[in-house]
Amino acid sequence: MADFVAAAKAKPGSMNYSTAGAGNFSHFASEVFRRAAGFQAVHVPSKGAPEALMEVLADRVDFFFAPLIVALPFLKDGRLQALAVSGSQRAAALPDVPTTVEAGFPNSEYNFWVGMFAPSKTPSPILDKLYAETRKALQSPAVQEKLARLGADPMILTTSAFEKLVQSEVAINTKIATAAGVKAN
Repeated sequence: MADFVAAAKAKPGSMNYSTAGAGNFSHFASEVFRRAAGFQAVHVPSKGAPEALMEVLADRVDFFFAPLIVALPFLKDGRLQALAVSGSQRAAALPDVPTTVEAGFPNSEYNFWVGMFAPSKTPSPILDKLYAETRKALQSPAVQEKLARLGADPMILTTSAFEKLVQSEVAINTKIATAAGVKAN
């Protein structure tokens, strides 16, 4: 990772990075890392993660913070090399790959997560049942095995903890979008 950043700094603006679209998690992860590492790079947005990854595989872009579910098969067959993960913890599927912070770039972490949402007027008993059944499913060995194969690390939160996470993430992502100049359509 240090060599990669040194190469980017040696030729300011010569590197480019692929994302799954402007304002997408891969865009924000790239921006957070790029700023923390102190180098310039050109954003090349794609229509989705598979297309962004293909740009890296075709050697048309220099890097992409890809979701593991998309990148893992290419990492396993050696067509991609993982330099670091953007999250605050190592990925269980890639235990030997450091986080960007562990690789020497403070304040470079960006956590990607997926959550389940329901309409705001959903009755509490239904939300409670949905939470209990989802938690039960995520704790089943078969589901855990499947998620592990996909490179997904379950993060089971209570409803109130999830609400706090979402509020925090909105504030964080608003700052990132402003700094990156992302505009709403």
